Amino acid sequence: SPFNCSFQAMEREVIAAFGKGEPDEIMSSAFKLKVTREDIHTLRNLRWLNDEVINFYMSLLVERNKKEGYPAVHAFSTFFYPKLISGGHKAVERWTRGVDLFKQDLILVPVHLRVHWTLVVIDVRKKTIKYFDSMGQKGDKICETLFQYLQEESREKRNLELIFSEWTLRSMESHEIPQQLNGSDCGVFVCKYADYISRDKPITFTQNHMPYFRRKMVWEIIHQQLL
Repeated sequence: SPFNCSFQAMEREVIAAFGKGEPDEIMSSAFKLKVTREDIHTLRNLRWLNDEVINFYMSLLVERNKKEGYPAVHAFSTFFYPKLISGGHKAVERWTRGVDLFKQDLILVPVHLRVHWTLVVIDVRKKTIKYFDSMGQKGDKICETLFQYLQEESREKRNLELIFSEWTLRSMESHEIPQQLNGSDCGVFVCKYADYISRDKPITFTQNHMPYFRRKMVWEIIHQQLL
């Protein structure tokens, strides 16, 4: 079990992963995804995380949540939202083949806004769509776009209309969720919002946890296992 392996041993592995080597060396592959040394290096302090790291981490969350006692989670890839806004529901129809979104408890949608990562969480149980931004910006438009998407999905798959008035769409205020204090940690914030929310836990971390979270994520990705 990872908990028996000493902190020093874990730290050595992280240092090795951050060390020199071929940029395209594959450090981890699972979920039909690959993470290279170059991808892992985006987890070094003050670097921006890339799609590969975020998608792999989201897949780890989904995997963990298959266990007893966790909410059922579906996570969309970072490539989902741009595809949805460029081509509408038709363009992403195939993304949910074999997945019934309405049987999930939570749906995670990482969103990349040119130079900033944010997260939308659709809570199917509570009928809420919430926007989490570590820089406190509003994402009401994004929530509406995703409600529209769900509406189409419901019509197509279940022949059922969602009733807009039953749903709550909102952007979390900056005082409600931890905020980043630099220009580079948004991706880690997105991953950790998703981690805490998918455990139904209050989001209690702060900017100070970021260097630790980054190193922990390196270990988790290499071992394909969340600590």
